[in-house]
Amino acid sequence: MSHHLIAKSLKFQAVGPFDLRVESGKCLAVVGPSGAGKSLLLKMLADLIPHEGTCSLDGVDARSIPAPHWRRSLRYCAAEPGWWAPTIGAHFRDPGAARLACPSLRLDPALIDAAPERASTGERQRLALLRSMEDDPAFLLLDEPSSALDETSTGLMETLLEDAMHRGMGLILASHDRRQVARLAHDILEIART
Repeated sequence: MSHHLIAKSLKFQAVGPFDLRVESGKCLAVVGPSGAGKSLLLKMLADLIPHEGTCSLDGVDARSIPAPHWRRSLRYCAAEPGWWAPTIGAHFRDPGAARLACPSLRLDPALIDAAPERASTGERQRLALLRSMEDDPAFLLLDEPSSALDETSTGLMETLLEDAMHRGMGLILASHDRRQVARLAHDILEIART
């Protein structure tokens, strides 16, 4: 199924307004200096912070449905993901499927049974990506998804994201890595510091 995400005049305090349109299977990269509002834009799209403007998915306005339902379709993956349960597997709807997916990102499947603090920052970042992709959201909102990864792990992550786009998932990628943007993005939204 084809999806389209449209945002008009999104604004939070002094950040914005932003207008954008992203289609299924495409990646919009959001670039700009630290503090310009890239993360805030992703949070507005995910309806995680109060904001002005509108955001719609396939013509359905975010304000017309409960926020948890909206976030199932637009999944936000933070640069520093949160972990609240005693084991990593408890954060997944299907820990068995997560265990099987681990090798695709060079992760030890035994991590699924471990406490989050046992995993390194890079491992937690890759596990959070798997968690975000678990239910095949229409769009994945990625905030510096490879900031803690080495070159090999970054390559594996990008392959996973390219496969997701081929299946029809849309991406909005906030990144400082211009090479990653060149590899993944179909379009670029450049934000200047206000």
